[in-house]
Amino acid sequence: MFLLNRKKNHSLIHDRREFRSGLKHLLGFRPFNLRLYEKAFIHRSATFTLPDGTRINNERLEYLGDAIIDSVISEYLFSHYPEAPEGFLTKTRARIVNRETLNQLGLSMGLDKLIVSNLSASDSPRNLYGNAVEALAGALFIDKGYDRTRRFFMERVLKKHLDLEAVLAAETDYKSLIMEYCQKNKQKINFTSQEKTHNNRIHPLFTVTLQINNETVAQGEGTTKKEAEQEASLIAWNTVLKIKK
Repeated sequence: MFLLNRKKNHSLIHDRREFRSGLKHLLGFRPFNLRLYEKAFIHRSATFTLPDGTRINNERLEYLGDAIIDSVISEYLFSHYPEAPEGFLTKTRARIVNRETLNQLGLSMGLDKLIVSNLSASDSPRNLYGNAVEALAGALFIDKGYDRTRRFFMERVLKKHLDLEAVLAAETDYKSLIMEYCQKNKQKINFTSQEKTHNNRIHPLFTVTLQINNETVAQGEGTTKKEAEQEASLIAWNTVLKIKK
């Protein structure tokens, strides 16, 4: 039993009965392997080690769920837009699976009530809820198979919680925005990246520093260099907007 009676930030984590009830409400059916889902919501900051040395957190399930969600969303868009060209489908899928959209999905699904972490609210990373969405997909795939996972995400996630029109209308390529802004205002922009390696991480972690006129204005992190650049660009863009106001 992973979660019972462990503490985080001076508050009790849900006991197993509460967790099972909340999970059944989320999924719409009773899960078979409850431990898989417990693991899906344990952030690496709350990692603990079993007597046999196995480290328990959601990173491996996140890795698996990332591929599952890509497949489900590809099919969803293919059916939803029967006449759309490949480029449109690829771009739309990228907008849905980016950290910002997945985080919003996770919050809308109520995953913040299930996640276990040792982070304060102010320290929570921007991708906390999006990673949990992916880990949930991984747990579902192992527990119930692809078809059940596909139906869950089609019916109870994408149709209920995804505002597709808002996703299409949103501008998410913040790197292009900030580069265009700097070019227009004759400012020098530079991205430098550093890859961090951790023995207990499944994914590499990239840190990108964004400088404008040789002054550091933002840093971003991500499991890919592109993701880290987008996060740094988003932070910088919000700063630019504040300056413009």
